[in-house]
Amino acid sequence: MKRIMNFLLLNIVLCVPVMYSLKPACSQSRSYFRNQRNEMVSRYIEGEGIKNQRVLSSMKQVPRHEFVSSNMKNLAYQDLALPIGYKQTISPPFVVAYMTETINPQPEDKVLEIGTGSGYQAAVLSALVKDVYTIEIVEGLGKQAATRLKRLKYKNVHTRIGDGYLGWPEEAPFDKIIVTCSPEKVPQPLIDQLKEGGMLLIPLGERYQQVFHLFQKENGKLKQKRLIPTLFVPMTGRSEEKREIKPDPLNPQIINGDFEVDANGDKKVDNWHYQRRVTWVNTGDRARSAFLQFENDSPGGLSQVLQGMALDGSKVNALEISLQVSYLNTNQGVKRIQKPGFIIHFYDKIRRNIGQAYIGPWVGSRDWHLETKKISVPPQTREAIIQVGLNGGTGVLKVDNLKIEQTN
Repeated sequence: MKRIMNFLLLNIVLCVPVMYSLKPACSQSRSYFRNQRNEMVSRYIEGEGIKNQRVLSSMKQVPRHEFVSSNMKNLAYQDLALPIGYKQTISPPFVVAYMTETINPQPEDKVLEIGTGSGYQAAVLSALVKDVYTIEIVEGLGKQAATRLKRLKYKNVHTRIGDGYLGWPEEAPFDKIIVTCSPEKVPQPLIDQLKEGGMLLIPLGERYQQVFHLFQKENGKLKQKRLIPTLFVPMTGRSEEKREIKPDPLNPQIINGDFEVDANGDKKVDNWHYQRRVTWVNTGDRARSAFLQFENDSPGGLSQVLQGMALDGSKVNALEISLQVSYLNTNQGVKRIQKPGFIIHFYDKIRRNIGQAYIGPWVGSRDWHLETKKISVPPQTREAIIQVGLNGGTGVLKVDNLKIEQTN
């Protein structure tokens, strides 16, 4: 809290005109945020593999701090999902850049976005395409985004409040469709409204097990390509209720915790999202056929994997965690909290972070061994995110056979 208050105080000071200066000090604030954007693009976007120069340029221009609440501005240019109200979040910058690059935006494209959220994704697309049509089903969020986009003068972004899965038929067909919320399958209206030869990017799958899919329309049908795992919130409560496969918060479990599965052959472990500086090692050894290897030599650099799960803390009091680890020359990062280890983040019913629990830190060098720990679950918990890796630390970490079991 002190850090946030100091940042807000700094902004107040910088935006007061200086008596002996020809320009108000708020120009320094604009310079500050511009530098933050450049650092964000260099570190979290270009540094993580995004190559499209037009996309990189747009990410440098859009003021992400304008799309988050005032108490989150100090985190705006970190690669984080941040709450924006109504149980929704603004996607991390890398995810926005990844989705934008994947649809290969062209200057004459007409793009439909499903799930406006804060309006940030639409703003990034604005400079890259002819028109953006974006739909938000949550009325309050949609009104806020429309006001914000108008104030920031994104004139080619057109907003609507309504059911995005019905599309925007009077403006169809669209060259590209980008979906920032996750159904189980592609809604038929979006297929109908996609232009022949057009592309549709959408996260599909179970509530906590989603994968980006890129579709291209050929002869009226969709040709599919499976991409990387991800995690998006459902569009509405109704969409969640209609899911054929629903999460079980009373029986939390890790999916692919032995890291054996890579179904699409992309050399990335399935079922884990937000993978950074991690290698899926397939040894062919019967004793240990596959494991994850995290490597980082830049203190503070991301090296991790994440997996979400439903978890009802009112019924599940504790979890027994076990995993095998090995590490070589590991150390903490820039900050004391940046150390190799296992972290479970707990969230309440409005997706507010209510605490964490840790196993580690794994600092130094040690051969393969078993780590176990019993972790208490806060009773308000309704969701959890598992994070494993160097977590800003440096060195080499190997992880295998991660398991979670309910215990009393």
